[in-house]
Formats: sequence, C-alpha cells, structure tokens
Amino acid sequence: MANIKSALKRIKVANFKTRRNRIIVSSLKTSIRRFEDSIKNGNMSEAKELYRKVASLIDKAVSKGTLHKNTAARKKSRLSKKIKDIA
Repeated sequence: MANIKSALKRIKVANFKTRRNRIIVSSLKTSIRRFEDSIKNGNMSEAKELYRKVASLIDKAVSKGTLHKNTAARKKSRLSKKIKDIA
C-alpha cells in the first residue's frame, strides 16, 4: 500500500474511474443486447428507437474517455448495418 499522499490520491482516482468505466460499459452492453433482441424479434420501429439511444450512449462513452473514438465508430457502423440488412 502506498504511503505518499499523492500516490494514495492516485489510487482513489483510479478506483473511481474504474468503477465509472465499468458502469458505462455495462449499461452500453445491456442497451446493445436490447437492440439486437428487438431486431431478432423483427420489431423495426423499436430497433430504430433503440439504435438512437445506443448511439447516444456510445458517444457519451467516448466523451468520458471510456471508449476510443474509432471503436465507437466501428460499433455504431455495425449496428446501423444490422438495421439496413433487415430493412
């Protein structure tokens, strides 16, 4: 365990950011799963609405530094492709 004050603070900050990132990634995965389930069920109107929410969550994750911008672009592209393939 660290003894230096700045090192103790770094540990606290790292734990806080780790918890925040886990929350963001977990909610993102859940929303993506709901989106994919609506596509499997053939509910296009719900899928389009959920896609907007998922895209928004992905953009928020990028702004918080949880996801890299290219990862976010790839995820959004793959999800939009799923909608286009069904339609």
